[in-house]
Amino acid sequence: MKELYDFDMEKGDIVGVDEAGRGPLAGPVVAAAVKINEYHDFFEEINDSKKLSEKKREMLFDKIIAYCHVGVGLATVEEIDEVNILNATFLAMKRALEDIKKDDIEFTKVLVDGNKLIKGYEGEQEAVVKGDAKSLSIAAASIIAKVTRDRVMMINAREYPEYFFEKHKGYGTKLHREILLEKGPLPIHRKTFLKKILKKDSADE
Repeated sequence: MKELYDFDMEKGDIVGVDEAGRGPLAGPVVAAAVKINEYHDFFEEINDSKKLSEKKREMLFDKIIAYCHVGVGLATVEEIDEVNILNATFLAMKRALEDIKKDDIEFTKVLVDGNKLIKGYEGEQEAVVKGDAKSLSIAAASIIAKVTRDRVMMINAREYPEYFFEKHKGYGTKLHREILLEKGPLPIHRKTFLKKILKKDSADE
């Protein structure tokens, strides 16, 4: 969207950062960093990843990778349990920024989706509330992060077919909670997330 691109251009030499997977009960949290150098027609189709179909996200993922500079980082389930989900998200974001810098990509400011700055990041940054609806680079980063995480969960679905990760992607859906109560947690489940869920579900019985 041109207005989202214009928003970024007014901010200067920027990179947009967003994450996927803060809420699920299983799997990593994934962050992406995207830098856009010039406008392309397919940007008109970019929107917040949650508002796009899976098929559209996959198509846009390939185009963003082809035409933009992209970095990806993740924080593991173990890290989420150790430092909490917010700090793990910051860790994933810093890793995404480190990843994009591997290609000698330079920028002066990071636009971060949400209302919090990346803890421990020393460069200039700006928090953009609902950034995926305002910034093209953040919207693109949301697509990269979402598709990357979904692909990780599809690998887990093949490894643990009886948990149906291909359907819920690790989120706390009714199906997922029922399977957890029946079969118990896996190594890819976030132990700190399960205490309340399992306790709540047990109380509901």
